Amino acid sequence: MTSLHPGDTLDNYRIQNLVARSGMASIYRGEDLDTGAPVAIKIPHEEMECDPVLFDRFQREQEIGVAMEHPGVMKVFPAERHSRIYMVMEWVEGRLLRKILGETRKLPAERAVQIALRIADALEYIHTHGVVHRDLKPENIMVDGDDRIKLIDFGIAGKEGSRRLTFAKLSQVMGTPDYISPEQVKGKRGDGRSDIYALGVMLYEMLTGKVPFQGPNPFAIMNDRLLNNPTPPREVDPSISPQLQEIIYRALEREPRNRYGSAKEFAWDLTHQDQVGVAERPELREWKKRKSPLLRRILFYVAMALIPIVVFTLLIWVAKHS
Repeated sequence: MTSLHPGDTLDNYRIQNLVARSGMASIYRGEDLDTGAPVAIKIPHEEMECDPVLFDRFQREQEIGVAMEHPGVMKVFPAERHSRIYMVMEWVEGRLLRKILGETRKLPAERAVQIALRIADALEYIHTHGVVHRDLKPENIMVDGDDRIKLIDFGIAGKEGSRRLTFAKLSQVMGTPDYISPEQVKGKRGDGRSDIYALGVMLYEMLTGKVPFQGPNPFAIMNDRLLNNPTPPREVDPSISPQLQEIIYRALEREPRNRYGSAKEFAWDLTHQDQVGVAERPELREWKKRKSPLLRRILFYVAMALIPIVVFTLLIWVAKHS
């Protein structure tokens, strides 16, 4: 399909300009010809329409966006007539949280908490309506000039009654692994507590300027999440209060049952930090101890044991051929 240009019309919309392009779709700013209101028009690339997984992701995002009615969730308008595959969304003036963090690295605690509270409010809404985002990260949070937020990209969201899409099936389209919960890493579907974990990672990042788990590649990062504890936030920035650090740890519990049970509980603690008890956590004492996967350790020792054998074999071969 041909690209659109400023001035082109698409059914009842006039294209103004291209604002973003990803591997799966292009997003244009447009105008509703009936109301004159600005809109965002998302058009999948042709190869996406041929990929059943990616196309399902696009349709799921549209279905959920049409059903949601919350100021913190990007609204998708229902389709009346479409001459091609696309979705029309509300136009939001703002920037991605990723771009903000890219410019400032970290945020003042008060601002980080305010943004986290607004994300938690939106999460509470979608969770009570049977939707789990499952791909929450700064790239999927739009922030306006007053730090009001919009959750975007519900392409791999879980919805009650919808077909199961696991992390294993979607590993190639989920993007950065920095915000994926341990249960998603293990291939489980995840529930609202997976979103709470991702929000905990984002709060950690907003406060410290870095993500809690790191590595040279996605698999190393996910491994680190399953085996090790992050650097305590107060070790990175001592101005972070013990109570706020405790809240982050509660959100980042490796076992879902130990995390906040709802985004509402998370928000309550953020709002009432003076009432948060600080636990004596082993994570605060043992974070410097690093574990590596058993298989990797076994392969390392096997390789070490084979070195003398290989060297001896080479010496014999050289002696025979000299």
